Amino acid sequence: MISKKFISENLKTLFYALVIAIFIRSIFLQPFYIPSSSMEPNLLVGDRLFVTKYSYGYSKHSFPFSPPIFSGRILLSQPKRGDVIVFKTPADNRTDYIKRLIGIPGDEIQFIDGNLYLNGNAILKTIKSKNGKIFCGNQLINVNTYEEKLPTGKVYTASYSTSNSYSESDKFVVPNNHYFFLGDNRDCSKDSRFLSEVGYVHQDNLLGKAQRLFFSSDTRKGSILFFWKWSETLRLNRFFKKIN
Repeated sequence: MISKKFISENLKTLFYALVIAIFIRSIFLQPFYIPSSSMEPNLLVGDRLFVTKYSYGYSKHSFPFSPPIFSGRILLSQPKRGDVIVFKTPADNRTDYIKRLIGIPGDEIQFIDGNLYLNGNAILKTIKSKNGKIFCGNQLINVNTYEEKLPTGKVYTASYSTSNSYSESDKFVVPNNHYFFLGDNRDCSKDSRFLSEVGYVHQDNLLGKAQRLFFSSDTRKGSILFFWKWSETLRLNRFFKKIN
């Protein structure tokens, strides 16, 4: 017969383990899963990564269910252009998005003839490959892939559709305490260009900086539960890869 003391001790152990897990998740590291292709070719559907919660300080959104335990952001550290960041979408303050930070407060961003302009200057764009294919949802689209270089010296990869590319825009002026984000898969990303859906992201909505992949599987080829298909589904070359 199981004693009350045995049950009590196990419940205490589970409680302490839960508290420790919440503490680590809220203060240090949180795992995230990539469900969409908006950051291809850099982040793929099925990638799992760690986000450092301490990178930009803490707000109520740093904690599970965003409890209103304090307002604003404490220990704020300004993010840098080019950082890949997880944030809560302003539309509902619940959904987690991951995008690349392009504009900081006061910046002016605009697309002209398919080129990205920051504060009136075109971002240096160097072709890497032409007529490649990446996913947009479940569809493969033809893209030209470029290396873009921000004024800070940050270099990253971005892909533009060879047809119907997002080529012209109004000028976006980033408000105080807000940021402007883009997906690396430029023609398959809901991001700050879409003001009614994402728009400018308040600093309190930042969750943390994406640092490193720890696991990746191609979910289009099957579940990781099907261990006999691991040779097809696991992307071993992406394990523990640093996120640029």
